[in-house]
Amino acid sequence: MSWNDPRPMSPHLQIYKLPLTALVSITNRASGVVNSVALLLLVWVIAKAAGGADAFDFTEALIGSWFARIVFFGFTFSLYFHMCNGIRHLFWDIGKGFEVETATKSAKASIAAAALLTIITWIVASAS
Repeated sequence: MSWNDPRPMSPHLQIYKLPLTALVSITNRASGVVNSVALLLLVWVIAKAAGGADAFDFTEALIGSWFARIVFFGFTFSLYFHMCNGIRHLFWDIGKGFEVETATKSAKASIAAAALLTIITWIVASAS
């Protein structure tokens, strides 16, 4: 096929809009990767903090920074998002919720639940 071919080319993601269920599926897979990397980072931070007084002071300053709080907030959302979608998939495993309307509603519900759980977690954590 040449560039001068008059036949139309197949449209790609610039033309088609992915449905919410597809976006949530892709994001769920990405959140699993993010969670794996974040847990490795968390283990590194804990190991670093156990390395002595200077290392502990550095780690404490790092964890208390505004950037770290944003990262932890994102990590919290990622954990809850992955968990809520895991619950959604458990219903799919028993054959429930495959209808397009139900799948879209459950996708919206899992996003809302993850956001709500993240906010509640941070309110409780900041109160203590």
